[in-house]
Amino acid sequence: MRYFIEFSYNGKAYHGWQNQPNTITVQDTLEKALSLLLRTPTNVYGAGRTDAGVHALQMFAHFDTSIVFKTVALAYKLNALLPNDIAIHNIILVKNDAHARFDAISREYNYRITTKKNVFSYNNAYYLRADLDIEKMNTASKLLFDYQDFQCFSKTNTDVNTYNCTIMKAEWTQHHQELVFTIKANRFLRNMVRAIVGTLINIGLQKITINELHTIIKSKNRAKAGASVPGYALYLSKIEYPNTLMIS
Repeated sequence: MRYFIEFSYNGKAYHGWQNQPNTITVQDTLEKALSLLLRTPTNVYGAGRTDAGVHALQMFAHFDTSIVFKTVALAYKLNALLPNDIAIHNIILVKNDAHARFDAISREYNYRITTKKNVFSYNNAYYLRADLDIEKMNTASKLLFDYQDFQCFSKTNTDVNTYNCTIMKAEWTQHHQELVFTIKANRFLRNMVRAIVGTLINIGLQKITINELHTIIKSKNRAKAGASVPGYALYLSKIEYPNTLMIS
């Protein structure tokens, strides 16, 4: 039987989602807890990879098991066993061929920027002292809808078959003294959101023009885009799936 786990995590203590040698990752931590409770080695497969320090408000992973258990009880036990920075919200029985990564319809990220020094948000929002032209940044964000190839925002030497992504939403909103960039797409490249935010910040600082964004994207050259902003202010906020995957 196959199950989806819906959960969230604070990425500060982890070297990203995916298992890596000699590092602490979210995937490894979740697998160890699940294997202990099910009393058999159990692998989990996530909906995507987040980089070191990046958080997830909503993340999904799937696992297979022949062990019979009550989903609510297992979620409770996992929360008791896992550290405080990982929280299980739901365990859902799905079709045997459902895949947490490949069946996702869309993913949404938020990037938080604080415009005033705040002792309570310094480690989960990017403090930027300079004034930003939000109107220009939003105008530039709309240009992303005109393209599909985003190689210029991808981490170099990334093993992917295509750099094409379909952007469904990209906008800046202001909440008191915090700016939030929300971007939604069918898929994302490694480092893509942080590179986009860094480039849009350069437009907001008037270091580059809105029209130059066209040139940057068409260049397919990572060196032409802006620097990546820090990962600690990035949040995977929502993942959507077809309802047909779930077994009621």
